[in-house]
Amino acid sequence: MPSKTKKQGARSNRLPVVVSGHISLLTDFGTADYFVGSVKAVILSINPTATIVDVTHEIPAQDIEAAAFTLLASYRSFAPGTIHLAVVDPGVGSARRPILAQAGGQFFVGPDNGIFSYVFDNEPNFKVLHITSSKYFRQPLSNTFHGRDVFAPVAASLSNGLSPESFGSEISDAVRLPRLGPEFKRDGRVKGRIIHVDRFGNCVTNIDPTLLSNEHTKRASLVVKGKRIKSFREFYGEDKANKELFAICGSAGFLEISARNRSAAKMLNAKLGDVVDLIIKEPTNV
Repeated sequence: MPSKTKKQGARSNRLPVVVSGHISLLTDFGTADYFVGSVKAVILSINPTATIVDVTHEIPAQDIEAAAFTLLASYRSFAPGTIHLAVVDPGVGSARRPILAQAGGQFFVGPDNGIFSYVFDNEPNFKVLHITSSKYFRQPLSNTFHGRDVFAPVAASLSNGLSPESFGSEISDAVRLPRLGPEFKRDGRVKGRIIHVDRFGNCVTNIDPTLLSNEHTKRASLVVKGKRIKSFREFYGEDKANKELFAICGSAGFLEISARNRSAAKMLNAKLGDVVDLIIKEPTNV
């Protein structure tokens, strides 16, 4: 999946948020190396009482968009004041900025490469600070591991009660990914795409289920890889006898293409970025 980015101004607001001692971790580090353990060790050396929650460390390497989606799907499950440490950082050591953001009553620490874009799109107010106070960084500072040496100590220090402004000044030009939503075509189609395939083979699209009413689902269909899907279900096991593909509103808040006890992705030979068309047939006037 390409990681196209663009500059887009943030909305500047004073957002009073009470910091908690909860820190979530989301990375592409995997678990075979020492990386995740080192990040946790630095956090706990600064705040031994911190509660650390692993969202995932299996984001595909350098895939900023996948990280942005996973963060969007998970951050609302956390209590207000949670600090989300998200590191998928192909630009580590370069001129890309480290940032600290406030949005939705929570905090976000990571690289300025668009990783928080979908959270910003989802929240009416957000604030972004450029982290410049190097006294909070771990020394010596590695140019290849800012997750350990920059972001972990900042997140830990923040969890100890330091104000966000202690780490730097506000900016209005944080890097943003293109918006996640689908395209609305003149012919009435909604042109979406597959943005995630989970371990069960469910294909998550970027199409908002609220575009469909109960009446719409009686005449709507999804088209992907030349396959037309006309079945819309409320839950996975709704029609136990039917092994065909169907659409469902998934837990991340998007339409998913699924199959009972089978991988929809394998059935479709589908992959990230594949186009998914939502077609809503208008009723015929008689």
